[in-house]
Amino acid sequence: MFDAGLVNNAQALLLLLRERGFKMASVESCTSGLIAGLMTSIAGASDVFERGWVTYSNDAKVQEVGVPPALIVAHGAVSQQVAQAMAEGALKNAPVDVAVSVTGIAGPGGGSVDKPVGMVCLAVARCGHPSIVETQHFSGTRDEIRQQSVARALQLLAELARR
Repeated sequence: MFDAGLVNNAQALLLLLRERGFKMASVESCTSGLIAGLMTSIAGASDVFERGWVTYSNDAKVQEVGVPPALIVAHGAVSQQVAQAMAEGALKNAPVDVAVSVTGIAGPGGGSVDKPVGMVCLAVARCGHPSIVETQHFSGTRDEIRQQSVARALQLLAELARR
């Protein structure tokens, strides 16, 4: 179901989080639960993976993890500000140490000049540390953009966990 490289990266991330005694959560929009699915496809992940939200709609982002509606109005659902609020909202709404969020435009439609297909905003948050937030511009099919988003999310989580 998942690329062997992604599974290997997820296994390494689980080991790192386990060694640090961290629990994690994911808040996903354009990846629609792929991070949660990947992490929990590995036996024994339950001691690290606490929960995940698929917040595909703006209402879900607001209701489930507390993204302020004004952020969505001001910056759009696909923005670094909303990605950061999603990840930090997970920390506030779950007993976890680290959280990752992804919001973007996977295509093939839905893009604009300002926010083209392949634009993905990611954030990782950790209790007591500054969040890491970034925008990537991936290319390829919808599935390829989503897979690249998951891969980058795992990298960011590992980077934050090592701090």
